[in-house]
Amino acid sequence: MDTKLKCLLLDDELPGLTYLKMLCEQIPEVEIVKTFNNPEKLLAEISDLEFDLLISDIEMPGIDGLHLAEMIQDKLVIFCTAYKDYAADAFNIDAVDYITKPVKLERLQKAISKAFERFSKPETAKKFIQLNTDRGKTLLYFNQIQYVKTAISDSRDKTVLLTDGSSLNLKNVKFDILLNELPETDFCRINKKEIVAVKAIKFFNHNEIVLHHLEENNKNTTLILSETYRSDFLKKVKI
Repeated sequence: MDTKLKCLLLDDELPGLTYLKMLCEQIPEVEIVKTFNNPEKLLAEISDLEFDLLISDIEMPGIDGLHLAEMIQDKLVIFCTAYKDYAADAFNIDAVDYITKPVKLERLQKAISKAFERFSKPETAKKFIQLNTDRGKTLLYFNQIQYVKTAISDSRDKTVLLTDGSSLNLKNVKFDILLNELPETDFCRINKKEIVAVKAIKFFNHNEIVLHHLEENNKNTTLILSETYRSDFLKKVKI
């Protein structure tokens, strides 16, 4: 293949990073742009790097691989980790593949092939909707939404929390209209006043949903899962 996937490698353990690099060098479809053993250093340089794919560990000091992947928009991600427990979370954020260590060349090759297929296939699905806000019209991209709630100032309006921590106030829009526009597999109504993005969920039980998002008091946002919407929600997040 003439086209190659430009790739970043991330693992906080240097032996693991060296081994991963050695495997990638044996795969013709991959061009290694840079390797990192610190997620924060990768984030500091990311705006200056041209790449298509990130192959990353998950459990790392500082920022874990799942949070890092959510911060990198429109890039392919393959996770390589020693833990099986994060698989559901990985696929909720649309990871290409999830490989458990020790990584074998054949398994990595299979994951790279999946990434290449997705990279080569143009996306035809709708990625945003146009809505009115209190500051004018906006293009609201689905992958930027964490949750939507009824606005405090006016119940006809809706407040959207975005992945960068900012919020938008949508004017005079109903939840039913939003749900018809949002990708069905990625969003779920959880009570009369809130819709949540599945990828934003960190923990949940039959009564509560805890998000990755941190409030000003440094505590995770916690939402109520009402009985009315519980069954639909549990079906949606079932692995």
